[in-house]
Amino acid sequence: MSRSATPDDVLERLPGWQGASWSQLHGGLSNQTWLLEKNGAKAVLKIDSETRGAPYNSRVEEARVQTVAANARLANRVLHVDERILLSEFVEGLVWSPASLGDTENLRSLAASLRQLHTLPLSGRVFDAGAAAAAYVRDIDRDAETLALCVDIIESTGDPQEPCCCHNDLVAENIVSVPGIRFLDWEYACDNDRLFDLATIVEHHELSEQLAATLLDAYFDGEGGRWQAQFDKQRRLYRALLWLWLASRSQSLDAELRRVAGRLATSCS
Repeated sequence: MSRSATPDDVLERLPGWQGASWSQLHGGLSNQTWLLEKNGAKAVLKIDSETRGAPYNSRVEEARVQTVAANARLANRVLHVDERILLSEFVEGLVWSPASLGDTENLRSLAASLRQLHTLPLSGRVFDAGAAAAAYVRDIDRDAETLALCVDIIESTGDPQEPCCCHNDLVAENIVSVPGIRFLDWEYACDNDRLFDLATIVEHHELSEQLAATLLDAYFDGEGGRWQAQFDKQRRLYRALLWLWLASRSQSLDAELRRVAGRLATSCS
């Protein structure tokens, strides 16, 4: 299957979707994504150019975790999966944007959904920040000083001590209200420190300290301060991984890298 593959190449393998119409959805960074429509039903199809490996789940493993989450109404149902294809139901809803995270009521609702997510059964795969970092480092040829700082932060953080099922990619666009909250794109999902999911929300969207405290307090029923040191540690970890991910991508802007590097230096001073 080549990078130019379209749904026409795979529709015959999708039970009940032969002859569906389709249109491309934009925004996927590592796969092609399409909206299928047939007889009033809709589904989202992801097509990979090759079988997935770390730091991603395989599509089969992703589907397994997503199915568990869907049974808890935290994800959309998986309709079909193989090693290079994932077909999920499409559910109409409000896709969040970074601005959605500036609403304190949204943060409280999100915290409640995250508590539910983190009680799901363990996936069986523990998050390996070092392996993810190594995969990014192979493609980085700039700013050796910041690169070394990121690697040091990741190595010093160590493995999650009390891992639970985590999403690990909670950018705003992966959150949708239907109206209850569901999470999209489970390709990184595995067992991790629960505070990494909260750290992703705060650090990826550069939330204010006030909003960060609101999210942490909502998650821990007003006792967020007890977890502040561990939260800060996971925030530093996410910043380091974010910089490495950005630096490994040729299309990342220097200004963006400098901004994240500045936040890293501040957090480590």
